[in-house]
Amino acid sequence: MQVDWHYYSVPYTLVHQPVEVRLSARVVELFHKGRRVALHARSAQRGGFTTEPTHRPKAHQKHLEWTPSPLIHWAKTIGPFCGQLVSTILQRKPHPEQGYRSCLGIMRLAKDYGVERLEAACRRALALDSCSYKSVASLLKTKMDQQPLPPLQALPPPAMPDHDNLRGAAYYQPPSTNQEPYI
Repeated sequence: MQVDWHYYSVPYTLVHQPVEVRLSARVVELFHKGRRVALHARSAQRGGFTTEPTHRPKAHQKHLEWTPSPLIHWAKTIGPFCGQLVSTILQRKPHPEQGYRSCLGIMRLAKDYGVERLEAACRRALALDSCSYKSVASLLKTKMDQQPLPPLQALPPPAMPDHDNLRGAAYYQPPSTNQEPYI
């Protein structure tokens, strides 16, 4: 529930249900059908989140007990590229918990496609910098994991265009001391 540009949690069973809000200088109270369902300290942080852990479903509460380390370790049992992919996904999220479902989904792909194919798909996803569950699943579904990776080629730097309006390095050099001062 957004109140004064800050988000406050309500029990998950009330998501998309109308709630009444009562504000004071220090407290935000949320009511559903006249019964108080949440009480939070008021926050001045715009765009922030205040979440009561008991407002989450039981499965989500269990996720809070996890840390990224066991997920990364588990992914490394598939292979180094899978471990690196899971680590990258977790690092790119503002809160690692936001990447748990994606990582668990990637790990589940090993049951359907096998460890070798999953590791190859993770390698390709890392090479493409497309680190997500959807990308890995798509690579496996289209059998792109079985295609050889193209060799990495260093591209030559782009040539500077030749144009009358471009100034060279001499333009930015300080004048030499042998010249007469400009008057």
